[in-house]
Amino acid sequence: MPMLETNRLSVRYGTKTIVDSLSFSVSEGQWLMIVGPNGAGKSTALSAITQGAPYTGSVLFEGQDVKKMKSALRAQAIGVLSQNHFVGYGFTVEEVVRLGRFAYSGGLLGRSQTEDAKHVEHALTLTGMQDKRQQSVLTLSGGELQRTFLAQVLAQDPKLLLLDEPTNHLDLIYQKQIFALIGKWLQTPGRAVVSVVHDLSLARSFGTDALLMDHGRQIAHGPAAQVLTPERLNAVYGMDVPAWMRSLYAQWAEDNEKAPLPGELARRSRD
Repeated sequence: MPMLETNRLSVRYGTKTIVDSLSFSVSEGQWLMIVGPNGAGKSTALSAITQGAPYTGSVLFEGQDVKKMKSALRAQAIGVLSQNHFVGYGFTVEEVVRLGRFAYSGGLLGRSQTEDAKHVEHALTLTGMQDKRQQSVLTLSGGELQRTFLAQVLAQDPKLLLLDEPTNHLDLIYQKQIFALIGKWLQTPGRAVVSVVHDLSLARSFGTDALLMDHGRQIAHGPAAQVLTPERLNAVYGMDVPAWMRSLYAQWAEDNEKAPLPGELARRSRD
């Protein structure tokens, strides 16, 4: 049974169709990358899956209709990181991350404070925010705020991560670290990830699978290498995507070729 399954998922606002009949599934161990140009409907599709946008069709988590799941059980099962974070109060980083444990509070299903603390500490460490735990979130940079809310999601200890542009506002080193830590998180059995991304290189490098969208429609779904082909990408983006990406990386290759070898540098210093 797939962990996540959508059947004819559609989102309409008035007479405008934003997402048109998406049907795909995600199984344990898979990292699905949702890609496509601006306006393709990627974030709206993810919002519908997270119950943030009205939709027709169905969204199933391990065979259960997500609409009918109790909110606490849904929060325990599915972690969501959106693009935008509203912060109206001066909570500390640690307080915001601890909110990820709220779904486990109270009743017979409640977790111990020791277990909550363990998950919070692990999430802070993974995202590199442990040294800022007592800092107000109102003072954080965009990248630090993104890492704080990712830590909150990881503290939930969900089975499924839904991430809308998880490296937004992050510099290169944290982009690399965030994707690497999500990949490591995914290695634990019983987990899966769905990410909306713009960077096709990240999609190919980290995604096991891909869903290519254009104008709200599903163009292709399957293994990333089979979906993100030059032919499909060129048709969807209206340009020669591989040639453009090669031209970008060629600049770095040229710089490396021009750079003197260590022996040459030593000879120049002697001269």
